[in-house]
Amino acid sequence: MTAPDTPEPRTPSPPGQGADPDVIELATRVFEMARTGDTDSLGAYVDAGVPVDLMNDQGHSLVMLAAYHGHADTVRALLARGADPDRANDRGQTPLAGAVFKGEEEVVRALLDGGADPAAGTPSALDTARMFGKTELVELFGGA
Repeated sequence: MTAPDTPEPRTPSPPGQGADPDVIELATRVFEMARTGDTDSLGAYVDAGVPVDLMNDQGHSLVMLAAYHGHADTVRALLARGADPDRANDRGQTPLAGAVFKGEEEVVRALLDGGADPAAGTPSALDTARMFGKTELVELFGGA
């Protein structure tokens, strides 16, 4: 798995025009909130209308960034607001697989509680657990 980098949001632009710099700046701040676990601020932005499944230029969602960087409370807050726990990035990786890869057990449990599918994605969280010899997670995912 590769680390989710500083994002550029996927913002549709009218033909012949670039994305609005203010929108880019806001999205960059929102992605950074997910990455750093600023749960309260991020929740306020989502509550004010920022799409909970906003993705950057690599397809990393807010949940993916929070999960990969170990912020279980932020993951829970996003899932409570309707975020898709299985939204894969452009490489087919899910937040759950990222959390397994990083060894973020609290995030793994938060994602499972939020409905994440251990078989989703490529490689799946189950495959990732097997690959790294995390037998306790393989068993948790029902893949023993």
